[in-house]
Amino acid sequence: MPKKINLDMASVEPREQRLGTIIAWDGSTEELHEQSAYELRGQKEKGKKGCGGNCRLCELSGPFTQGSVCSEQMVECQAGNVRDAVLIQHAPIGCGGGQVEYNAIYRNGLAMRGYKVENIRIINTNLKESDMVFGAADKLRQTIDDAWERYKPEAIFVASSCATGIIGEDIESIADEKEAELDIPVVPLACEGFRSKHWSTGFDATQHGILRQIVRRNPQKKQEDLVNVINLWGSDVFTPLLKNLNLRVNYVVDLASVEELAQMSEAAATVGFCYTLSSYLATALEQHFGVPEVKAPMPYGFEGTDAWLRELARVTHREHLVEDFIAKEHARVKPKVEELKKKLKGVKGFVATGSAYAHGLIQVMRELGIEVDGSLTFHHDPVYDSGDPKEDSLGYLNKHYGKVNNFHVSNRQQYQLYAFLQQVKPDFLLIRHNGLAPLASRLGIPAAPLGDEHIAVGYDGMINLGETILEILAHKKFHDDIRKHVQLPYKQWWLEQKDAYILAKHPELIDEDDNDYVKAAEGGAHA
Repeated sequence: MPKKINLDMASVEPREQRLGTIIAWDGSTEELHEQSAYELRGQKEKGKKGCGGNCRLCELSGPFTQGSVCSEQMVECQAGNVRDAVLIQHAPIGCGGGQVEYNAIYRNGLAMRGYKVENIRIINTNLKESDMVFGAADKLRQTIDDAWERYKPEAIFVASSCATGIIGEDIESIADEKEAELDIPVVPLACEGFRSKHWSTGFDATQHGILRQIVRRNPQKKQEDLVNVINLWGSDVFTPLLKNLNLRVNYVVDLASVEELAQMSEAAATVGFCYTLSSYLATALEQHFGVPEVKAPMPYGFEGTDAWLRELARVTHREHLVEDFIAKEHARVKPKVEELKKKLKGVKGFVATGSAYAHGLIQVMRELGIEVDGSLTFHHDPVYDSGDPKEDSLGYLNKHYGKVNNFHVSNRQQYQLYAFLQQVKPDFLLIRHNGLAPLASRLGIPAAPLGDEHIAVGYDGMINLGETILEILAHKKFHDDIRKHVQLPYKQWWLEQKDAYILAKHPELIDEDDNDYVKAAEGGAHA
């Protein structure tokens, strides 16, 4: 259940302990919302009697994990994306594998925002076997010195790893020592992969370090027209949106400078495009720095965007501007949405993204008249850090857009996706993490990898997403040809399986050498 964020702790509390986060579940959005008990969990934050231990959400636990992402990688894509900082991975070189992908994302993000395009600044300490035995404190000190000499950054982040967690490396003391020596923030980030079962805790770890050591405490001034926008590296859709309310955007954390992170405490409000990403930072800014978090539905679809703008206007004292702007946008966008609805009539879609983001995408798809009978999210947060029911994105989806009957929580388990898609047979798939797209193509289903996370935000987001869906549907024949000429990598008994979670319920089925069920399903032959 939610409680006040503790910035005195050196490391962030994992999501499963703080929010009750789960990574495996199956049912409808209505059932998931009822079991999540958002309002009961949130009551504790307001000093009322919460639901306590009775709020535990049942979670399916599979016998293995086919693929995932760890918290340290999320630190890479946040702390590693601060423009004038350096991230040090105190880790074996294998943990640096993500640098290639994140460098490409960083360069694309800089180009979209109009910044000078340059490479990401992440350094790996390349821990070896001897370091695991004798420790690597001196190696970390030398790497911090090298980062300073090479880049002269405004801040240095130091990310832990499974390896340093196992040997108990004292990163905090070294960071304190070097911060005093260099006179810049040297921020330790506790993000060992085994610290949390879901990678979204890595977002919180980065934000925790920034809140503790970079955000300006007791600022001498307040900027009444500045709004913190917690985002990743998407295109700049918030500047034109907020300009109509005479507000300026302070994008954080990705692609921000250290000074832009420091001035978060001077802002008039904080908003985000996804509560999964913004929950921790926005709540802490309100609790510890007095910057109000805009508590409203996320800005997706007409209703969500209307409510979000009205609450932002209320918090920033701009109510006199907001209604005219909403009316003008409805008049401008509604005819275009109606045209898209005609073209998308009868089309069925499926969402496979992060938790709150998926709720927003489903809202937009249903605004466009697209059928959504099934979707999956990579995790589920039963409540967000503020505990405020106005942030209950799943409840808002159910109430205003209707439930999704086949709703799954599955942490990027590709073997389960086959059964999910067979249940509802969608015409297309919306994804954020591209590893699921090849399997969809093998089934003849085109997928849109939403590299720009802002594509569906606001009024124009409905148009942008609708046009993107039409574009991928135009390539349906290509994916049908793939389906006809490839074989799936699964055996026949799994292809015939209706329950994607049967291995969680009956892990003994994996032992096929001694399994009558599998033998019967296989009939002696493999697909």
